[in-house]
Amino acid sequence: MPNLKDLQTRISSVKSTQKITRAMQMVAAAKLRRSQERAEAARPYSERLAGVLSNLAASTKGSPNPPPLLAGTGKDDVHLLVVATADRGLCGGFNSSIVRLAREHITRLREEGKTVKLFLVGKKAHDMMKRQFSEIVVERRDFSEVRDVGFDYAQSVGDHVLKLFNEEEFDVCTIFYAKFKSVVTQQPTAQQLVPPMFSDSESEAAQAASTPYEYEPDEEAILTKLLPLNLNAQIFHAILENAASEQGARMSAMDNATRNAGDMIERLTLQFNRTRQAIITTELIEIISGAESL
Repeated sequence: MPNLKDLQTRISSVKSTQKITRAMQMVAAAKLRRSQERAEAARPYSERLAGVLSNLAASTKGSPNPPPLLAGTGKDDVHLLVVATADRGLCGGFNSSIVRLAREHITRLREEGKTVKLFLVGKKAHDMMKRQFSEIVVERRDFSEVRDVGFDYAQSVGDHVLKLFNEEEFDVCTIFYAKFKSVVTQQPTAQQLVPPMFSDSESEAAQAASTPYEYEPDEEAILTKLLPLNLNAQIFHAILENAASEQGARMSAMDNATRNAGDMIERLTLQFNRTRQAIITTELIEIISGAESL
């Protein structure tokens, strides 16, 4: 049984930890609002841009010379997976859920005989995947020293993906990130970037392709300009979704940690009081027994 000093030390330690977790929860709550606003503000732009590209792609269907980023290489042999996580931990299962989805994707592709390459964005992605997949990592980005990741950083990732595509290093590119739903829900998501895959809502714009529009310049020229922009925009959108999801997951995790610390303090305090009471009772019995023996 621990003595009173050990219990006091442990209670003091748990209280200090509780102060830290409560402070981290408040910081995450403050950051969450701004990150959530940025992510929600970027969604209409990202979806509308994808809708425009879906419309243009439908109008160029059957073209003999489609843009390479739209048509791809015509093969499905080499896959580049861009795994985007946070640079810091203490955010529950946020990072591990993204990495788990990427690992499942890698396993499935390898079973199909595909070649897999990794582009890791975020310190935690590298820390969690380097041991098992270090031989297939072709590039990594670490923004841990950056206070506010902006479009320039997303563009640096997109430019390198374009460089690898132009060098014929891969056939299909997919990005993995967590889509923000709420403070307690972040959905791990895999989105194909090259060649782009449009969702049903984005493809609704393609129904307007039957309308006799005239483009100046032609559709191929517009797509050549918009496709690299769309790649960077989708990567930036994924980074913003990740930022909001990270703060939401951290806020929830720190709230649970603060509650658990409070429960532990109550249990330790009860144990401390019982131990102290037992010691006092024992001392009283010894005093009484000694007095009676005189």
